[in-house]
Amino acid sequence: MVGALAGMFPAETTSRLLVGLQEPDDAAVYVLDGTGLVFTADYFPPVVDDGATYGAIAANNAMSDVFAMGGTPLMALNLATFPADMPPEVAASILRGAAEQVRAAGAIIAGGHSTTGDEPTFGLAVLGTVDPEAVIRKGGARVGDRLVLTKSLGVGVITTAGKQGTAQREAMEAAVASMLGSNGPASAAARASGVRCGTDVTGFGLVGHGMELAQTSGVRLRVRSADLPLLPGALEHARAGTFPGGARRNAAYFGPQTEVGGGVDPLLRDLAFSPETSGGLLLAVPPARLAGLLGRAPGAVEIGVVEEGHGILLV
Repeated sequence: MVGALAGMFPAETTSRLLVGLQEPDDAAVYVLDGTGLVFTADYFPPVVDDGATYGAIAANNAMSDVFAMGGTPLMALNLATFPADMPPEVAASILRGAAEQVRAAGAIIAGGHSTTGDEPTFGLAVLGTVDPEAVIRKGGARVGDRLVLTKSLGVGVITTAGKQGTAQREAMEAAVASMLGSNGPASAAARASGVRCGTDVTGFGLVGHGMELAQTSGVRLRVRSADLPLLPGALEHARAGTFPGGARRNAAYFGPQTEVGGGVDPLLRDLAFSPETSGGLLLAVPPARLAGLLGRAPGAVEIGVVEEGHGILLV
């Protein structure tokens, strides 16, 4: 959407903008005196009932865009819309939960902005740093690279079941643990392994964010559905049909560019389209660096390969 603004900012005025309006990516990168500044913002309504947990998840989700670019968070601003009748202690718990995650990432909360509205919405604007020569971008996948996913899928169907009061306790606990897990260690592993292409998996689901990577790189991603890591209970909740509304929108938008093999389980196909909150990193890894990455990133799984062509092939 912001690509429509590109004509307002000619190249001579954005010469320091390494990543920005001209290409879709997880965050903007601006080079200042040899240092890359990574800047992003993200916020969304609650996905859990507990305020502190909601704040912590929102903070991890926002900082994930910096990690996806290979950066390190430096400073964050709160972005909050709270109902006028929200108890002050609930608002405070949301802010505190977020601040604890920011502090754990080695960054600081430096302020923020709040408004009132009918539904709580919370997140962060995050500023980080990155080596301009080592930015992880969506446009760097090469034929033969291996696809690696660093977190399991299924958050969307499980949290939707939670809102309906039908989520399995073990599944909800696993989903919350996944959303609270920082992508910082996976990002550090990617940097140490020399990875230069990746993205994080959030609202557009694995297929949607994978499609952005494929289109920007000019390749096709062959994804093996049987190798997709799933959270406990994800298949059961998918079978019960507790998909968030975004799953249908993702399938309608990205489906025409996605080829699905005849033997693919329809539930795995649908989970690949389903939105994730605070999901993992999807990385395109040169074969010679795959073992090093998998050894450095606990929980990372190889799920496919980059090949010639366009879009996504789910087999």
